[in-house]
Amino acid sequence: MADRAAVYDLKGLNCPLPVLKAKKRLAGMQPGNRLWLETTDPLAVIDIPAFCFDSGHQLIETAAVSGGHRFLVERGVS
Repeated sequence: MADRAAVYDLKGLNCPLPVLKAKKRLAGMQPGNRLWLETTDPLAVIDIPAFCFDSGHQLIETAAVSGGHRFLVERGVS
């Protein structure tokens, strides 16, 4: 569940690197597994949800945190 999701630190990276690295990491995961993405890129609030929608992943949760955002993504089937 959410408390067992791995955390992927993408802080300090700017567009498009957070999405590219998240895409690669999620590709190596089993469908249904979850991953927290931690970012500082202001554009991530647009890029990560769009990436999830386009790639068939589910964005479970989005949270603003000090200096950035966290996104809980569930790996899709595709």
